[in-house]
Amino acid sequence: MFLGTPRDDERLCLTKMEQRKDCRVFYPYLFSGQILLNTHQSMQLNKFPDYIGQKVEISTVGKKVQAYIPPPFPLKPPIDLRKLTSKLEKATYAIGQLDGMTKILPSTPIFLHTYVRQEAVLSSQIEGTQSSLSDLLLFEVESIPKVPLDDVQEVSNYVEALEHGLLRMKNGFPLSQRLMREMHGILLSTGRGSRKDPGEYRRHQNWIGGRDPKNAQHIPPPTAYILDLMSNLELFIHNDHLDIPILIQAGLIHAQFEIIHPFLDGNGRLGRLLITLLLCERGLLKEPLLYLSLFFKTHRSEYYDLLQRVHTHGDWQSWLAFFLDGVYKTAEGATTTAARLIELFDKDQSQVRNLGSSSSILLVHQEFQERPVLTVSLTADRVGISPPTARKAIRRLQDVGIVREVTGKPRNQVFVYEEYLKILMEVTDLDMP
Repeated sequence: MFLGTPRDDERLCLTKMEQRKDCRVFYPYLFSGQILLNTHQSMQLNKFPDYIGQKVEISTVGKKVQAYIPPPFPLKPPIDLRKLTSKLEKATYAIGQLDGMTKILPSTPIFLHTYVRQEAVLSSQIEGTQSSLSDLLLFEVESIPKVPLDDVQEVSNYVEALEHGLLRMKNGFPLSQRLMREMHGILLSTGRGSRKDPGEYRRHQNWIGGRDPKNAQHIPPPTAYILDLMSNLELFIHNDHLDIPILIQAGLIHAQFEIIHPFLDGNGRLGRLLITLLLCERGLLKEPLLYLSLFFKTHRSEYYDLLQRVHTHGDWQSWLAFFLDGVYKTAEGATTTAARLIELFDKDQSQVRNLGSSSSILLVHQEFQERPVLTVSLTADRVGISPPTARKAIRRLQDVGIVREVTGKPRNQVFVYEEYLKILMEVTDLDMP
């Protein structure tokens, strides 16, 4: 029997299969962190014995399998970080170098606009979309991308979700369950995920890997556990934990979120966004300049294997070592990329000044620094000049090889800041328009 009626915002419905009498684990709603099992024994989420957590037998799609319940945070006893000291120092130094780039960038928003879109493409590619950076940029100037629109829309949603989260936090809203659900709602607002309960915790059992739960690599916690586990994760995020370095916290939070898998879809993308949001909230980064999707995509097998070892062996050390390597390499790469872009902008700006005294050419070049794919009409609107003036300025930039027209059509032309995109794409497998 249920002990009472849960509040509406805590209501977590059970699948029909989970309500079957032959299911060994009885899933009531959760009250004050308590979970009832069929043995009538109770346990508290803060009393798991070790790092491995626990498994419970469930019935889903007519099959009995074991779902994994991770241990609550903070882990007890605390993880021994001595073996991670060297990697932690290198990663922290690299983050500091990257954060220092914000002081010498001519305009941080200029760099962030395209960099964020590069991250959106890479993170979405991990989930199977085919959209490239050029497809997204063409989509944003209302040109026709080369891949299905659903793919591009998913990437565009990712950008919108990230920007929403950053704006909310900038205005003082905490990194919380509510913000995660808001961002998830945007992430799945349109496209193929729009029918998978955007912004709502899952109400059905899911599994990762394999068409059948019997062959799954990971079966996340049953629905009745989600609210308590996410509340525990939220509490861990909100507490200072001065004894746990921020980068270690970020690695722990990302892994725990992925293990809980609280949504039907979009967990991977949102989980990767949490890393950047946390580093900004903790003050380790002034601007959202660190994105690990390229590292995770490049080392995809190792990424999944190490997350798997966290819940099969309680091996947080190996996961955190991998995570810190990713932070170090990604931060170092982003710093190098930013420095190269500054050099490119300075070189081309000198060339623009030699074209004459027209301020419109300089303004249009600055607009291309923020948006490397533009049309004449979009340039005119954003810079605040007439279409003929915008067309003339773009032609001048085209004459000296700074921008290139990519459609080959006499009308509705699209222009690309080619060297800018080449620098971004040298470290990825993204294609040029």
